[in-house]
Amino acid sequence: MTKKTMSVHEVAKLTGITARTLHYYDEIGLLKPTKVTDAGYRMYDDTALSRLQNILLFRELEFPLKEIKAILDSPDFDPSEAIAQQIRLLELQYKHIGELIAFTREIQNRGVTTMSFDVFDKSEIEKYEAEVKAKWGNTKAYQEYKQKDIARNEGNYSKIANELMTMFSKLGELKHLTPNAGEVQNKISALQKFITDHYYVCTNEILSGLGEMYVCDERFKNNIDKAGGDGTADFVKQAIAVYCSKKQV
Repeated sequence: MTKKTMSVHEVAKLTGITARTLHYYDEIGLLKPTKVTDAGYRMYDDTALSRLQNILLFRELEFPLKEIKAILDSPDFDPSEAIAQQIRLLELQYKHIGELIAFTREIQNRGVTTMSFDVFDKSEIEKYEAEVKAKWGNTKAYQEYKQKDIARNEGNYSKIANELMTMFSKLGELKHLTPNAGEVQNKISALQKFITDHYYVCTNEILSGLGEMYVCDERFKNNIDKAGGDGTADFVKQAIAVYCSKKQV
């Protein structure tokens, strides 16, 4: 008796994702079909669908596709433990959303009486996400991040985060210059060193990826623009692109 498989269109109908997305997941090696028929049709069995379920859960938790692939391909990946971690992350997000709802209801009912921004703090969620990535990412950068997290948590986390935001603030002050200006490029070099010293070895490849993330990830973009003024995140991305184009990776 052969194991039942599903076509791209059947999987798309079942999950709500598009056939184009499934094709893209195949292209980047995130989700390969179980087999491809002689006619060229991709087919998926239960094992593939289980992997897809994990992919969709991590996507709901806003993990980038590259990181999801690293997690699922890790030789130590444990699906049952991953589910427990996903539940914990969803619980943290649920708690965060509940606090936001309560906060906005208070504003609606009483008006803004106190300028409090604690409710917007997502550091607990971000810290747990980093732990999940460190465990399953199985990359040198994540392992270094995990090791250095000990030092950051010994009363230094806020200090390091503030120093990083100060660097973005200083870059924001240079927006009147071109991204390839010497003073700007010196700041990018210092940024790369800072990340290496406090997080993980920041190769030019990693730095380039961070530059993209600074504008694509709304959390990073908003925080960087808050530190250095509107347009700082995009300016930093451009400056990083110039810096990395001049360096050997």
